[in-house]
Amino acid sequence: MAKKRDNWTEEQITVVLYEYCRRPFGQFSGTKPFIEELGRLLHRSSGAIVRKVGNLAHFDPQMKARGVEGLEHTAKLDKEIWNRYFGHWDQLAYDAEMLIAKFKEKSFEDSVEESIEINLSLLPKSEERRQEVVRRIHQDFFRRTVLSSYNSRCCITGLNNKALLEASHIVGWSKDEANRTNPQNGLCLNVLFHKAYDENLIGISPDYEIFISENFFGMKLKEVDSHTKEYMMGYNNRKLIMPKRFLPDRDLLAVHFEKFKKEL
Repeated sequence: MAKKRDNWTEEQITVVLYEYCRRPFGQFSGTKPFIEELGRLLHRSSGAIVRKVGNLAHFDPQMKARGVEGLEHTAKLDKEIWNRYFGHWDQLAYDAEMLIAKFKEKSFEDSVEESIEINLSLLPKSEERRQEVVRRIHQDFFRRTVLSSYNSRCCITGLNNKALLEASHIVGWSKDEANRTNPQNGLCLNVLFHKAYDENLIGISPDYEIFISENFFGMKLKEVDSHTKEYMMGYNNRKLIMPKRFLPDRDLLAVHFEKFKKEL
């Protein structure tokens, strides 16, 4: 008699969805060490993990827009988990980290230290400690998901040195609590362009067009070194390098772009 196959659980699918967001889609191969590790954690084969990622991709509207359909033979529970968390990314990050700790049979904080690679011993032991841990989880999810969506390439210059890339909020962390963890409120930018975008020295329109302010140079344009001016203004009026998933939200871009135009 054939051995009965164990069905996937809500908990297992939730953790896979978490990894689906935090990793570039093209990295989900059964030979990748992180897939093997995830399989051991969830008591699933590497092939089963990869297939489940394909199932979840089937529900991703932006993957479909790119012509990536994912796997068609999805389970009802896959759709339920996708619908539960799509647009509720802060809840996904928290729930998944709680589940990872459960699967590891470790305390929440010990597990989080491993999962998001932070040293919690540096945090104050106070009533706000757990709230701060959750905030770090949300920040880590946002950073990893934004960078993975752009395949670790600056969306203006194409630079792909991870040491020089950051996940930039379109509308700042302190300005829009509802979209703090939303990867569609994010851009992958190199450190210089991140700072320039935050200071409204670079604008990105809702149509994904890039604008370089003359204020970027801190002096009259005619006084700027020709090589510097040619390099920077070469990005003016170009289109953004688009991510594979989690396209920048046009309404959020519009909010930031209005501030940019006011400072021209």
